[in-house]
Amino acid sequence: MGVTALKRKDQKNKARANNKIARIKQLLRRPDIKNVDVDAIKASFAEKKSEAAA
Repeated sequence: MGVTALKRKDQKNKARANNKIARIKQLLRRPDIKNVDVDAIKASFAEKKSEAAA
């Protein structure tokens, strides 16, 4: 009976480690936003606003 508990504990520990690794990889997978032209975005919003008002 003690052996099965150790097997279960081993499975649980491995699952925890794999989940931790998967969580870190998921966080690293998200790309960074670089070279964003803020003025162009603001201009596009201004255009949409003027179209909606007309």
